[in-house]
Parts: sequence; C-alpha cells; structure tokens
Amino acid sequence: MTEAEDSPVAHLLRAAELEIVASRRADGANKRKATLSAGTLVGAAGGGYAAPGPADRREYRYACRAWPPEFDALELMVRPVDSTGPWTPAEVTAAPDGRRRVLTTLAFPGNPPNLQVREDDTSTWVALAARLRGVVTAWGEEPEAARWVLGGGKPAAKVEPTPDRFVRDWHRLRLNAEQRMAVSRALASDVLFLWGPPGTGKTDVVSHIIEGCYRQGLNVLLLAPTKVAVDQALLRVCRLLEAEDGFDEGLVQRAGDIALPALAQAFGERISEERIIERLTAGLADRLDKLTDEHAVVRGQLERRLRAEELLRRHAEAQNTKAHAYQAWQAADGAVRATEQACARLMEDLHKAHNGFALRKQHRIEALSAQFAAAQDQLGQYRAQAAATYQGFVGADQAAGQIGGRLSSPENDVSDCAPTAALRQRDQELKDQIAELEAQARKVVDVVRARCRVKGATVARAVVSAKLLDRVDVVVVDEAGMVDLPSAWFAASLAGRRLVLAGDFRQLPAVTMTAEDRKATADERRHAQLWSARDCFHAAGLVDHGLVKLADTRLAALRVQYRMRTSICAVVNAVAYQDAPLHTGRDESAEHAQLSGLLDSPLILVDTSSRRIAHPHRRNAHQSNEVHEAVIHEIIRSLQYDGVVPTRKAAPAPAGTAATDRVGVIAPYRAQANNLAAGLKHRFGEHVQGLADTVHRFQGSERPVIVFDTVAGAGRDAGYFYAGTELSSTTCRLLNVGLSRARDHLIVIADMDFLREKLPRTGAARAMVQHLERHAFAWPVDQLVPVREASELATLSTEELARPAFFPADEVDRAVAWDLDRALRSIEVFSPFLAATALDRWLPRLRSRAQAGVAVTVYTRPPEDDRNTAHVERLRAAGCHVDFRERMHEKVLILDDDVLWHGSLNLLSHTGSRDLMMRLT
Repeated sequence: MTEAEDSPVAHLLRAAELEIVASRRADGANKRKATLSAGTLVGAAGGGYAAPGPADRREYRYACRAWPPEFDALELMVRPVDSTGPWTPAEVTAAPDGRRRVLTTLAFPGNPPNLQVREDDTSTWVALAARLRGVVTAWGEEPEAARWVLGGGKPAAKVEPTPDRFVRDWHRLRLNAEQRMAVSRALASDVLFLWGPPGTGKTDVVSHIIEGCYRQGLNVLLLAPTKVAVDQALLRVCRLLEAEDGFDEGLVQRAGDIALPALAQAFGERISEERIIERLTAGLADRLDKLTDEHAVVRGQLERRLRAEELLRRHAEAQNTKAHAYQAWQAADGAVRATEQACARLMEDLHKAHNGFALRKQHRIEALSAQFAAAQDQLGQYRAQAAATYQGFVGADQAAGQIGGRLSSPENDVSDCAPTAALRQRDQELKDQIAELEAQARKVVDVVRARCRVKGATVARAVVSAKLLDRVDVVVVDEAGMVDLPSAWFAASLAGRRLVLAGDFRQLPAVTMTAEDRKATADERRHAQLWSARDCFHAAGLVDHGLVKLADTRLAALRVQYRMRTSICAVVNAVAYQDAPLHTGRDESAEHAQLSGLLDSPLILVDTSSRRIAHPHRRNAHQSNEVHEAVIHEIIRSLQYDGVVPTRKAAPAPAGTAATDRVGVIAPYRAQANNLAAGLKHRFGEHVQGLADTVHRFQGSERPVIVFDTVAGAGRDAGYFYAGTELSSTTCRLLNVGLSRARDHLIVIADMDFLREKLPRTGAARAMVQHLERHAFAWPVDQLVPVREASELATLSTEELARPAFFPADEVDRAVAWDLDRALRSIEVFSPFLAATALDRWLPRLRSRAQAGVAVTVYTRPPEDDRNTAHVERLRAAGCHVDFRERMHEKVLILDDDVLWHGSLNLLSHTGSRDLMMRLT
C-alpha cells in the first residue's frame, strides 16, 4: 500500500464510496417510488440500435401511469420491480410520445422488465467522493485546517485579550463565563471545538464568534447539516450585524432556500442573493424592460417592412413573368391563326387541282397534299405551344394575384412604419443599449457576491458548490456532531485561517448507512464506523472511551443550560452527561403549571406496567404500543380541557398559543409516531404538523411540555433504540435529544416493569429508568385511562364513552356484548383461530346484527382440517363474510370503524379474555 493509499484522505474517500454502495443497495422502503411498465429497448444512448457495450448507457421507453412531478427535479435510480438488488442511477425524462425515456447502464437479456424509480439520495456523497478523489490524486496538498479535524497538525490555542474590540456591547452581553471564554478563544485560536449540550446557548456563542471574526476583517462561511440549523444561527448573526454598513447590499447572505419562517420574514429580502440583486437592479430592470419592449416593437416593424419589401420585389417579378407569358401566348396564338389560314388556302388549291388536265392534276394534287400535311403538323405544334403558353400565363397571373392579395392585407400594411433604414438604425441602437444594461446587471451580481462577508449554507451545498465565497478565512460548522466525518473534513478544508466546530457529540449523530448495513462485510462496517459514522469531536481525540477531555485546549465546553428546569436537567445528566453534568441557570417558574393539575411537577412518570397488552408474535411489535397511545390521547385531552392547548376545531390560536407552541409528543419509532399523529388528529379535528413525531424530527426544537413515549412493552424486547450502552451510543444520543426538548414539564410514558426486565444492565436507558424511579412524580395510569365495569357503559356520557378505558377479564364479555348490540354499520372480528364453544357464545349476536343489515366480517387463518372448515361454514350460514389471512396474530374487534377492542381477547376461539382488555375510540 502506498503512502497516498494509506492516508486519512484515502480512508475518507473509501468511506464515502461505501456510503454510495450502501445507499444504492438499500431497499428504500420509506422512499416515494414510481412504477414504469411496458418497456422497450430503443438502443444505445445517443442514437442507433447498435448493441451497446457492458458499460454503455441504454435507452428505453416506458409507460408510467402516475409520475410524481417532483421527480423531474431529482436525481433518480431504477431497478426491476421484483428485484431486491442494488439500484442503478438513471436519467428519466418525458419522451415526445408521452412515455418516459430512460437512460441507464442496466441491460436486460429479453424484454425489459417493469422498473421502480426513486430518488437517488447519493448525489452529495458522489460529489464528496469526487472532491476527496482529487485530494488523493494530488497527494501532499492536504489542507492544514482539514488535518485539525482528525487531530493532526499543531493548531495554535490562544485567548483574545480584548474581545470587546470585536464584539459589540461585550461587557453588557448576557453571557456567562464559559460562553465568554469560548468566544475569546475562538477569536484567537486556529481551531476551536465548541461543545454545547442542550440549552447552553451554543448558537448564541456561535453568532458572537461570527460577529467577532467579521469585525476582525475575516470572511466567514457558516455551515450546518440542515437548513433549519443554518437559518437559526444566521438569524442571530443578522440581528447582530444588521446595523452594519452594507448589510442591505449583501453583507450577510444565505446560499439556498430559507427554511426558517422567522429568518425569511425578518431578513429574507436582505440576505437572499437573488432578492438583493433584484432590489439593487430594480432601476436597471425597469429600463431594461422598457428597452426590451421598445425593441420588440421596432423589431416587429422592421420585420414587417422587410417582409413587405420582399413581397413587393416578388410581386414585381411576378408581374414581369406574367407579361412575358402573355407575349409568348399571343405569339403562339398568332402562329396558330396564320397556320390555320395557310391550311385553308391549301385545301382550296386542292379542290381546284382536281379540275385540271389529268397529268398536271396528279402532280399538283401530290404537291398540295404534301404541303397540306406539313401545314397540319405545324398547326398541331402551334396549338400545343399556344395551350402551354396560355397555361403559363394563367399561372403567372394567379401568382401575381396572390402576392398582390398578400400585399393588400392589413398585416403587411407598413404605412405606420418608419422607413427601413431608420428602423435598422434604431434596432441596432436598442441592441447596444440592452447589452450595456445587461452588462451593468452582471456587474451588480459580481459586486453583490464580492460584498458578502458572511455566507450561510448547508454542508451538502458546500460539497456540491464550486465556490460559495470569493475568499474563505473562517469556517464555522454548527451542529457539527451531526456531520459525517468525510463531510466535516471537506468543510474544514475550505478554511483559510480558522476553524470552529460547534455541536454536541451526545445528541443526534450523522446519518450514515454502511456501519449498520447487514449486506456490508465486517471490514466495511468497521471502516465506516471509524471513517464516516464518527463525528469530528471523536475523530479529533476529544472524547476517549466515551468520556470527554475537558482539559484539552482545543475544547471549549458550555455546561450551564437555560432551557430545562432542574428536575428535567437531572434526568438528562443521568442519561448523557454523567462525566460532565450540566448546571441549571434558569429559575423554576413554569407559565402553564397553574393551568393544569397534570403539570404540578416538572418530571412526571406514567407507568403503564399494569396495563400492558403484549404481542410477542407480532412482527415489529416493539415499534408501537396502543396502551401508550391511549394514555397520550388522554393527556392531550386533559391539557385541552385545562386550556393549555386549543380544543377540537378551535378558532386559529393567537401567536404563541398553538398546540405546537406548547406541547410536543416524541416517540423513538416512526410507527408509533404515525399512530400518535393519526390519533391526535381526532383530538384537534385536523392534522397538526409537528405535534407528534420521532426524536430526529425534534432535534433543534424545544417545547414547554414534552410527552416522551418510550413505546417499549408490546413486543418481545425493547428494540434497537435501547440496545446501546456507551455514552457515545445512538441510544444515549437519541434519549438525550428526546428528553432535553422539554423546558418546563417532561412527561415520560413507560412500562417500567418491562424496561427493568429487558434493558441492558448498564447504559443510558437503564440510567433513565433508575432516575425516574427515584425522582419522577408518578401519575397513576388509572387516572388517565380508567378501569371500568360493563354496567357503566350505559350510563356514560358521549364524551366519557369516547375516552379509552380498560376492562377486567370478568367484565370484558358483557362490555363487548353491549358494543355488539349497538353496532349499526360494520363489525370486524380479527380472530386467528376458531373454536366451537366461542362460536356457540357469539354467533347468535353476530347473526342478529347481520340480519339487521350490519356488515359482519371475520378475519381468520385458513382452515387446516374439516373441523375448522365446519366452523367457517357456520359463520357464513349466519351471514358473516369470512376473509382468510395467512399467519395472522391480531386479536381485535372493530365496530362501526369507531370502537376498537384490543388485547388478549380471541373472540371466536376462547370463551373470554384472560387479562385486561382496552376499549378505544
């Protein structure tokens, strides 16, 4: 292996290439797809039907019933519909015949199969690999700042003694000692790693660092992994620099679309390069529009003039042709008449010749006959010539008439046009003036770009862009803990003088695939873990065996947080900051605590152990939990009743009082987050975007009240979310983010018995459980989801009937019977197995409802013997529709699409439930 091949850059390049491979062989289950059908091979891309080589692109034509419009702007990949193999990049465009033109290296031996299409999300990795490949080729030119990311080089670590020279109102700023030291060190050091856990004011510190660098005369490139993270930091920078000269002309700029509404509203017109140019060239644009309009008029008149002149020329030619044709026709016609007269004279002479002497007569007749025959031949020729010349004359006359008609039409009327020479002169003058204005506009573009001193962009945009700033002195990467190592290295390579990497290596990690890719080899996974999945803090050696090196001069740590109340901060410390606990710098007031009794404590635990409904045989059962869903549904209902959040279909809430301004519901798994979002839609009468979502979606946000659903309890184990034990594990990072979103109140929904049994003996999740046991206020689950008796159903109000409830085993049959008797539209029974005793018990009721017009459907497994077949026939005879499902495990009863019974009740197999059953609406 050569020195270049073993260099850090070569390892980073391999990591990027592995990510491309892993992404293209991933199924993309959650990605939007389109299907292409009825394909035909056109041939080699670029023309012809010559057989292309193995690496050549082929051109296909496909039909597509539903083409997503957004695909037209995306890089795409394809693979056969029935394939589980890797995806192949393809260019898919609309063909003239309405089908889809597909250019790809895929080759098929027979008829092209149907294809699936999805977004190629490797474009950034492909661009990054190209950048890294260039560095590998040019060995020895590794940028110094990039070496700092990997712990190399000897960066200077200093402290700016007079930060007040560069940061306005330095002494009056509400910064604590750690924050001030971080700014001072960043303004004097070559590199600073800023560790900012949740609520420690990291983004404020970053904005003051950028402010100081700007006043030091340096150009700053601000990068972050997400658009929102860029915008949040840039919003603070704009507030600090908006009074500076040139701010309105592009001093601070945002590359790419603005995602944060607050930034767009406050500064969008002044930081968007496109809008700045539009504003500064408004006068030029007006003049350009006027000149362009005038040029269109002049050009139109000139074209009319030229067209009319051409018609005049052609009309004159046509008239001349017509005159010549007339003369030719007249000449031919005269020849015909003269020859006809000659023939008549010869005929008369022939008559006379017959009266002479016999000998003389014969000679005379022969001579005249010969002359007459010759004259007749000549006459035929002249007549043909006359006919032809006449037709030529008629054609010329018609052509002249047509051109004359066009000349007289209004569209060729040039009476209102200036002379041609004048129009030509004005046309050229306008062209010159327009070109001059366009050149001035281009100069404005260059000037605006040159004026930029602070440019904000995503890391991905920096990777794919040729140049974001004319000169980059300082690179600041916010949320650097979420940036993969190859991208962090490349971002650092752009820095000419200084590098600041800010983030929290115990919050969300970078999104990479190879380290967890089962199709990758063990060596590939190890390589990815080291060279792509690691963040820059670990790569630089600032974290050793999960513990942070606080004494390292490259690191500035912020350890006073102002977001969470003390009790919430304590559980976050127990989970993620055991080696460097955070301190609370805020008071204990909570604006919504007086509104609801549910919010009496900052840290609340709802233990659902006694209400567990397990599904040990259901696939991915650990990813959802209907008991927790019911509990959260009731928590939101209580908060609505107490006025903390708006009620169902309430009038639009004033600013700051919407549901998403006050409450967030976080789940570790997408399946549960989707279930919660769908259920809460009923509570509010509409889908509330951002109310319930996964941990990843809540990164960077905070709410006064957070409901954290641990979900675990329904499956055989807790799931991969809880598998990690180290402080650097994904488990620790995700739990940290989920818990630390809360400002005033954190409500944790957990099956504590299940977690005690299933969690690893050590680690972040175990620490959370132990801390909750000792310190959280325990809110009884029965107060949220009550245990009822069947006899209560008839006495409950509509509102109370709509609440989730548990029923003891000995009450379930009577409660279910009560619901069955009141079903009006549909009854759906999910019962994997059938038994005679259960059928004897429930079939009369099902038959009665079917006879009343209720659609009764039973979902069960296919019968395996005659006895089960007989059970199916009994159901059908009672008016029930039977639908077979292989390997089903669900035990559910749904009535009128409104009431759902869930739990251990196998309605048509056992006589009753063995455990608590839950009734949901």
